[in-house]
Parts: sequence; C-alpha cells; structure tokens
Amino acid sequence: MTPATHPDAFISAALWTGFAALVLTLLLGLQIIAMRMLLRQRQRSDARALARWRPLLNAAIVGDMPQALPPLRRGERLPFLRLWAHLQGSLRGEANEALNEVARRLGIDAYARGLLVRGNRPARLLSALVLGHLHDREAWPALLRMAAQPDNTVSLTALWALVRVDPPAAADYMVPLFIEREEWALSLAAGVLQQATEAAAAALARTLPALPQEKLPRALRIAEALHATLPVGVLGAALASASMPVVIAGLRGVRTPETLPQVRALLAHEDWQVRVQAARALGRVGERADAERLAALLGDREWWVRYRAAEALLELPALSRADLDALRASLTDRFAADMLSQAMAESETK
Repeated sequence: MTPATHPDAFISAALWTGFAALVLTLLLGLQIIAMRMLLRQRQRSDARALARWRPLLNAAIVGDMPQALPPLRRGERLPFLRLWAHLQGSLRGEANEALNEVARRLGIDAYARGLLVRGNRPARLLSALVLGHLHDREAWPALLRMAAQPDNTVSLTALWALVRVDPPAAADYMVPLFIEREEWALSLAAGVLQQATEAAAAALARTLPALPQEKLPRALRIAEALHATLPVGVLGAALASASMPVVIAGLRGVRTPETLPQVRALLAHEDWQVRVQAARALGRVGERADAERLAALLGDREWWVRYRAAEALLELPALSRADLDALRASLTDRFAADMLSQAMAESETK
C-alpha cells in the first residue's frame, strides 16, 4: 500500500475539506449578517433624511417656499432624489416648478449630472429622471450617450428625459431612431413621444418622403399611435402607394377629410384588408353621402369587411338612429341586414 492510498491520508483530506467548508460557511454567515446590518443602517439613515426633507418639500409644493434651506448632507442625496422624483411624477403645474426651484437651490442639478456619468445603473436611471424633470439642457450630451446604450431600460429612460429637456430637438433625434428600432413596441415610442406630439408630427412629415418603402409602414403606425395629423401630401402619397402595407398604414392614420376621395376609391380595392381600413377611415371622416358606399360594403364577400362597414355606419356623425333603422329596413341582402343589426346591438351594450 503506497502512502498516497493509505487510509489515514483519505481521512486527513476529508477532515481538512470539512474544516475548510465550515470556515467558508462561517465567513458567508458573517458576510450576510454584515450586509443586513448595513442595509438596516442605510434604511434608518434614509428614514432620517426623508423625515428631514419631506416637510420642506411639502411646504414648497403648497406654495410656502422656505426662505432658507438647510444644507443637503452627502448621505441624504440619494434618498432625497428618490423622494423628489416620486413627488415630481405625481404632481403637475406650479408644484413641479416649486420642486425644481428647491432642487436647483440645493445644487441637485449638478449632482445629478455627475451621477449620470459616474453612477451605477440605478443611480443613472434616477439621475436621468431628475434631469428630465429639471429640463436641464447641460445634461443633453450625456443623455444622448445614455440613449445610445444597448440596455433598453437605460436608453428609453434617457429618451424620456431628452423629450422633457428639449421636445423639438428630441423629436428630430428620436423619430428616425424609433423607425429604425423595430424591436421597440409602438406603444413605447408613443409613450416617450407623447409629450412632444406636435414636434414628432413635424419630424415625421419631414422624414416620411425620404424613407424606403419597407420603413414607411412603421413610420405611419408611429404617427397613428401618436394620433398625429400628417400633411395631406404625405398621407396622400401613402394612400397612392403600390405597397399594400403602406396603404393600410396610411388608411389607419386618416383623421381629416382632405383625403376623402382617395379613401372612397380604396373601398373597391382588390385586397380585403385595404377595404377594411378604408371602411374604418370613412367612418371617422366620412359624410352623410358615404352611408350608401358603406351600405354597399355590407354585402362584401369578406366577413371583416362587412363588420367594419357596419361599425363605420354607426360612427358616421350625420346618421341618426332613425336613419340607421331605415337603412336596415331597406337592405334586401339578409346577410347585410344581419350584420348591421349585430353592430347596432353591440353598440347598445357598450
């Protein structure tokens, strides 16, 4: 039996392994205890900071701005920022401006700009929110760099702040970006741009004519999500496109009657999805005379076309309930009459 295989060697190795495991377990336990103590200490420190600053911020919100503010201690900065950002998100108008005045008097704008560059991820997200509420133009270059990062949460937070800082400039930057980043949901684009709807509509109007065909549907859907009214020439070009996705997206964005002739012509389009959207657009912007056109669609071979035509008839502002009843009674196609009856019954339950 060699020394390497002697039973005592295995026992000794097992004992040392067990001892090392016990030491590591004890060290891990001590680390957990230390972390819990630090967490409790930070929670107590945060609670003291909130108890000190909440009354002052509340006073500023109701118009009782303190003449002199106490210094903001180093350990109070982050809890103050979190409280300040929370209050900003739940208030509007003069209260927001009062909070901004307090923040600037305390030098929070400069501190947040530093966090934006040197802070960890949560601190950068918080500082972007703060600087957006402060409309801090000096933070623009750092926010642009932050918006270009691959982390979606970080980039979208920075984009939100950019809109708050300078809506027209932000719209010019973001509209092409949202068109290009197809992985971002349209609801996200609308949520960020909703504070700059007019500027975004203007940016879309400038961008759309130069876009390739494959990018047009998404750009038009962004305009739809923003409820933005595009120039007649831009929208008319989309409705005249040879690409069905572009035509469909253009019809979804029709909000004014200037393009009515094109919408009416598309009611007879060979693609049923185009006819569906044309019927819906006519319901939004059509006239009393369009009731006859929509009634003709009640006999379409596609169920969805018939259904949307019935809904559009109910949306026409010029038609009363008596007009709809008379129209239904005049229909000779049983399926068309049934579809209009179904739509009228559904409207009564909404």
